Amino acid sequence: MKLLAIDTSQAAVSACIMGDDGAILARETLPMARGHAEALLPLLERLSKAAAVPFSSLGRIAVVVGPGSFTGIRIGIAAGRAIGLAAGVPVVGVSSLAAFAAPLIGREGAGVIAAAVDAKHGQVYVQGFTAKGQPLAPPRITNVRDAVRTLGAGPLVFAGSGATMMAIEAWSLGAQAEVAGETITPDIGFVARLGALADPATAPARPYYLKPPDAKPPANGAIARTA
Repeated sequence: MKLLAIDTSQAAVSACIMGDDGAILARETLPMARGHAEALLPLLERLSKAAAVPFSSLGRIAVVVGPGSFTGIRIGIAAGRAIGLAAGVPVVGVSSLAAFAAPLIGREGAGVIAAAVDAKHGQVYVQGFTAKGQPLAPPRITNVRDAVRTLGAGPLVFAGSGATMMAIEAWSLGAQAEVAGETITPDIGFVARLGALADPATAPARPYYLKPPDAKPPANGAIARTA
């Protein structure tokens, strides 16, 4: 099954095409804080040409549904759904936290693998996993100290954009901790692999925000005007 994976949930635009044998045929990641909508479709067209895989020959689309950037999540899901509709193939959602943790699953000596995404304002999106990849609790958003305390005394292995701040807090509490992968976006190859394993019936391509957007419309629904 050929699969297209898309991630615009973090500070980058990232996508890849996976072949029938599970090999990554083409991939590209562009770090950016803004401009995801403008960059995504040209990037996908480049991948399609590089892999010699037209969208019509895809068997599935996988898109990261969050948690992460409110606007970025919507952009990726909209693109994934549009391509899936045109190609007549299922579109599945992949958690950004599961994707951050995925490269560490099965690592020898790992205790709790914790994926953490910087949610700004002293908060993180966080989820812990066993070394075998089993979730310890649902994803949540909380302050760094509370996030670390819920994970236990360790050993803790952190991944994601919030990994270092989590590890520093863990060390201050006397826990054994390690930063194994602090990246701004998950490895898109692992997003593809998780997408290939996902069940379309239980992994819908639906936004997973965990918190309301930072930008809010005026309370009265009107835009303030200046004289």
